[in-house]
Amino acid sequence: MLIWNWVEQTLRSYPELAIFLALAAGYWVGGRKLGSFSLGSVTGTLLAGVLIGQLDIEISSQIKSVFFIMFLFSVGFGVGPQFVRGVANDGLPQAVFAVVVSCLCLLFVYLAAVLSGYGPGLAAGLLAGSQTISASIGLATNAINRLELSPTEIQAQLDAIPVAYAVTYLFGTLGTGWVIAYLGPKLLGIDLQKECARYEKEMSAGAPEGGIQSAWHQHIVRAYELSTPNFIAGKTVKQAEALSGERLFLENLRRDGKIIPFDDNTVLQVGDIVAVSGRHEALVDWSNRAEEVADRELLQIPIESIDMVVTSKAANNQTLLELSKRPEARGVYVTRIRRGSMGVDIPVQAQTKLHRGDIVSISGSRKHVEAVIDAFGFADRPTSVTDMVFVGFGIVIGGLVGAIVVPVAGVPITLSTSGGALIAGLVFGWLRSFKPKLGSVPSATLWFMNSVGLNVFIAVVGITAGPTFIHGVKQVGIELFFWGIFATATPMILAPFIGKYIFRFDPAINLGCCGGARTSTASVAMVADVAKSNVPMLGYTVPYAISNTLLTLWGMVIVLLMK
Repeated sequence: MLIWNWVEQTLRSYPELAIFLALAAGYWVGGRKLGSFSLGSVTGTLLAGVLIGQLDIEISSQIKSVFFIMFLFSVGFGVGPQFVRGVANDGLPQAVFAVVVSCLCLLFVYLAAVLSGYGPGLAAGLLAGSQTISASIGLATNAINRLELSPTEIQAQLDAIPVAYAVTYLFGTLGTGWVIAYLGPKLLGIDLQKECARYEKEMSAGAPEGGIQSAWHQHIVRAYELSTPNFIAGKTVKQAEALSGERLFLENLRRDGKIIPFDDNTVLQVGDIVAVSGRHEALVDWSNRAEEVADRELLQIPIESIDMVVTSKAANNQTLLELSKRPEARGVYVTRIRRGSMGVDIPVQAQTKLHRGDIVSISGSRKHVEAVIDAFGFADRPTSVTDMVFVGFGIVIGGLVGAIVVPVAGVPITLSTSGGALIAGLVFGWLRSFKPKLGSVPSATLWFMNSVGLNVFIAVVGITAGPTFIHGVKQVGIELFFWGIFATATPMILAPFIGKYIFRFDPAINLGCCGGARTSTASVAMVADVAKSNVPMLGYTVPYAISNTLLTLWGMVIVLLMK
């Protein structure tokens, strides 16, 4: 008992320890799985915070603001390339679809709140939980703090947010996945697995025998001794590579018995032994002019595997088949393509189009890999250094813009510093997708800003609301749970029909678009599992980028609607 009293007093005296305790417990609870379901770190941290909050711990609200603004910048930075592409390029139908579905989500949350007589706090929590958009809590909090209410009334509304969120989140997660993955195909009257198989077949159109991989790796390596002073000897490496009319690569050079370094301007000499890679047909001319030899050491070409971020305009919206015909692509494997802030895998097929911001895993000889990187993007090599000038100024610029207040019909409208940081993240993320030297934000840093930034905010929300949380659940729990089902399920039942009859999406990607428009990674993963294919992911990234931004902003909008 004495130990417990000491711990309790210490947590009250040092609230920073309470925050870290909520984080540790929240990540642990959120990571436990029941079958394929887990609460997730956000809900786990909220519940842990609520329990710790029973100790009546006071925490400065500035801690929430700092971590939340950092979180929102990282969200925008991660989805920026897909957001801009969706608005400006061929992803426009999917972007408009995401806008429609996001508006439906807001509409049904608003209807539920009005019909049940909820105030701004419960409405904001209902939005965050039923649509599983935890980020909206921060903007809702900012909006409630600006309402013309007494401090006591404002705190009561703020305390209601985590109550509604916790009550509605469970079905928000499970219900969305069930509706899209299992009810969705029945609503559309399709066999999802067959539709995806059909789509994959169409996407492989034009691929050579052996698949698209062979188009990217149609080369062999041979060693030749330059025994006569003609054709090759006396020319530079660059000239020799261009002799056949089709791009070849000199991979290694042995001179006077030693393998030596060389570049494009190195002049080849009689007696040199060179390792050359290229298509079999292109090497025939070399075989007629130089003597092929067996040199195992020379033929041991270093192989490099690396992630490349696509930034080139020449590669944007080009299919893998089209790019495989480029000279720079010879001798390179494409093994994986990831897209969007969640890094979802999309099919590696002949007709798969690359977009700026895609992360393409490639492998091949170092020279080939470097040629592809020079032509199409930049190497996403692991680094631990974050450009804090880039991040810091980005947040400040966005915050200053967001702090601007515009009166509309006597109502002060503002994005707030948090909303401004989100928009700045979108812009900076988009800029870096084709100007990588603007700033380095490693994936580990982005994860920390995104996950820990949000969860520190949620931990403080839970600890602050702890003393009134249980009473709030008792008051509105059962009724609110059913309103959550209504707000979660109704938009998701309508979405597949909207995608089919209005936007004419292919059945194979329709449900992926639905999952993206609800920012539900879990649901689209369930769709991919049912489909036995990752084809639905092709419809996920653009709607996710648009809806992730809109649903977050709805946290502010729902408060204004309910005031």
